[in-house]
Amino acid sequence: MLDSHQLRVFMAAAETLNFSRAARHLHMSQPSVTQHIRSLEDHFGMQLFNRTGRKLTLTEAGSTLLPMARDLVLASLQADETMGALREEVHGRLWIACSTTPGKYILPSLMGEFLKKHSKVEATISVTTRELAMRMLNEGKAQIMVSSVYSYHPDIEFYKLLSEPIVLIVPKDHRWSTRGTISIDELRSENIIFREQTSGTYQVIRDGLAKKGIDITELKSVLTLGNSEAIAFSVQEGVGVGFVSMLVANRIVCEQVTSVKIEGVELTQEIFIGQHRRLPATTAQIAFWKMATDENSPTLQRINALLDAKK
Repeated sequence: MLDSHQLRVFMAAAETLNFSRAARHLHMSQPSVTQHIRSLEDHFGMQLFNRTGRKLTLTEAGSTLLPMARDLVLASLQADETMGALREEVHGRLWIACSTTPGKYILPSLMGEFLKKHSKVEATISVTTRELAMRMLNEGKAQIMVSSVYSYHPDIEFYKLLSEPIVLIVPKDHRWSTRGTISIDELRSENIIFREQTSGTYQVIRDGLAKKGIDITELKSVLTLGNSEAIAFSVQEGVGVGFVSMLVANRIVCEQVTSVKIEGVELTQEIFIGQHRRLPATTAQIAFWKMATDENSPTLQRINALLDAKK
């Protein structure tokens, strides 16, 4: 009889093509992973992996088993959680894929509120790109995604969590720091630090400036960084000025930089939560979605109050 745990081990090994990495991912020893794979191979009477030195590849049998293993493991989890629901308990695993800002400044607070209510849930937050978060959701590797600037997908249900301002920050000793507001044309002569072009923050800035007749490529990009915290610290060090989410500006370098308004420009980044319409929802997923989309959530009210106070 197939063991769902052995199938999980096989899935980890098949996705990493490395028994040692699979062992670390599963918090097991490498010999234990090897033994589980051998037991599965004995069960089926065929090899699941080709072993050439240290290199692993899936055999035809292994490639055939992988999608079925995913379905069987998911069915096993759903059976456990469905029976748990009959006891009016929320438990099991909750996997959320998200982009940078939600993963660092919104989800930890929401997850804290959630786990206080549902202590039997084991949760994981994967901070990654929007594209990978969407792929994880479509493949059933994540049950929920949280991101900005979502792309429409017929199988994904989205709900807007909140709207977060994007602000321009400058060093405390910068000539703009005491002015409060600058004209949009003044941006042309300044060294600016941007996020990468695929980020939600960059796209909000690009589109917002375009509405005022400014092509973002005309500005002096002195540095491109992969996260808002790095931009905030670089501004603090005098590298240039930069655009960051208000939550980053308030929580990271609020004492070392100054927020400056741009006349006639309002930059707002919307944060969305999404779940797959066609994949069965787990009890943990249902409970988290219900809490996160509740306008009376204490955590969301606290975050929104912070954002409103700083506008």
